[in-house]
Amino acid sequence: MTRFIVEGGHRLSGSITPSGNKNEALPVLAALLLTTEPVVLSNLPKIRDITMMCELLTSLGVRITELGPHQLRFDAASLSSSTPEFGKASQIRGSFLLAAPLLARLGAANLPAPGGDKIGLRPVSTHLQALRGLGAWIETDGEDNIYRMQSSGFHGADLHLDEASVMATENALMAAVLASGTTTIYNAACEPHVQGLCHFLNTLGANITGIGTNLVTVTGVSRLHGGEYTLMPDHIEVGSFIGLAAVTRSELCIRNAAVPHLRMTRMMFDRLGVETRVQGKDLHVPGDQKLAVQVDTPGGIPKIDDGPWPAFPADLTSIMTVTATQCRGAVLIFEKMFESRLFWVDKLIAMGGQIILCDPHRAVVSGPSPLRGAPVSSPDIRAGMALLIAALGAQGISEIHNVQQIDRGYERIDERLNAIGAHIQRLD
Repeated sequence: MTRFIVEGGHRLSGSITPSGNKNEALPVLAALLLTTEPVVLSNLPKIRDITMMCELLTSLGVRITELGPHQLRFDAASLSSSTPEFGKASQIRGSFLLAAPLLARLGAANLPAPGGDKIGLRPVSTHLQALRGLGAWIETDGEDNIYRMQSSGFHGADLHLDEASVMATENALMAAVLASGTTTIYNAACEPHVQGLCHFLNTLGANITGIGTNLVTVTGVSRLHGGEYTLMPDHIEVGSFIGLAAVTRSELCIRNAAVPHLRMTRMMFDRLGVETRVQGKDLHVPGDQKLAVQVDTPGGIPKIDDGPWPAFPADLTSIMTVTATQCRGAVLIFEKMFESRLFWVDKLIAMGGQIILCDPHRAVVSGPSPLRGAPVSSPDIRAGMALLIAALGAQGISEIHNVQQIDRGYERIDERLNAIGAHIQRLD
């Protein structure tokens, strides 16, 4: 198992550029199955989840050619199988995004229950609701956890999703673009990566309106053509770097920082006393900031809470938790969306964080707390990154195990952070 040996207490300096958006890349990779013409994608992050998704596409008959370090050419003309390799498909949650494209192209899809981070219950019922509403027949094999799906052709429908699920919205969009008639999706998710999928599909000839809102209209077309598309910067990685700069008291410039998608993120960091400055397309985080929780109600405890876009992103809850340990005052971290996401805080407590876990959704963090190095294990992508940030801000040596979880979402993070002054050694 791969692990990091981290020597904390070093200031970082310089600039760092976020990778392409992982959560946009996964649905875009699935959506390219909808066309028989070549598609070129640029700014693809080189991370484990994307590599595995590409391997799944290859197992389905897609030809992939590398054009550059982060640029690939895909040809799905010879799509030949409706069943991806189950061993790999069951390891990443993005594999369930193959459902709609396979049904649209081949009329069938056989998928295992998706994998991904263990951060709570993550049902696919909303996916099934949307696909059935558009004309799919779905049988669930509960014993083997396999979903067998068939369709004789999608038709337009009025969909009202029972929750604003990102991936269910994406599956509905991919099913609707080639459906006969018009589809309206109410209570649609509108996160930046969902918007990115819409723009990608429109680039290929789809007709999607209402992008960025919770009511999306899709007018079906007879076919999609090929094209070229560049993925947006990962705003979750930008938020991680803001937290990194704050915890290590470092001055950092985050290049091409997807600033329009950072409004709520910057607002919540400001609540912890973390200043950020926009400089064109870049974001500057000053060093040696006096971090303090901003109290707005006498006697009350401010909170950081997440929610569907445009609320604060749930994927940054872990980053905010470790940042709060270095701020003067108390703050309530309220994780509304996933009931197991806060269970990693015992590892941060072992490093010196003053945290009371009130229940599965709420934790009170008091600071500032001097952090100390400790052996810890990464439970998921975002908590793993939060522990790495804690280790870089701590005094002493930390050993982080199970770092393949971090590798699933952050490209060569040890090399990139070492380039700006971190001391991280990767050991196998």
